[in-house]
Amino acid sequence: MAFPQLNTKGTNYEISPQMHSLLDQKLEPLGKLLDGKKDLKCQVELEKIGDHQSGKIYRAEVNLYADGTLFRAESTCEQMEQSIDDIRDELKRELRRANSKEQSLIKRGGKAIKDMLRFGG
Repeated sequence: MAFPQLNTKGTNYEISPQMHSLLDQKLEPLGKLLDGKKDLKCQVELEKIGDHQSGKIYRAEVNLYADGTLFRAESTCEQMEQSIDDIRDELKRELRRANSKEQSLIKRGGKAIKDMLRFGG
């Protein structure tokens, strides 16, 4: 599942068609964790920091809106691909945590209803 609204922005960085396809390829597996979400919007910013030649000079930031909830990840690395991998992993972690919280809330609610039905109040 590709993101229906994927907005990309380059700051001091030219986003090539290869980089667009790499972003799609890296973020596509997150679609499994977004099943059932209706309002999806993803904003990606890729940036080359300053004029220095070595060190952590590439920054990637993602803001993912899913049904009114914001999931955000940011990474600064020596290579743009590495920054994209880092934000993908961080978003995956956040989405899994949110899904498990939602599931545990549903289970707790179901248990409370079952207890009420069983014991009458």
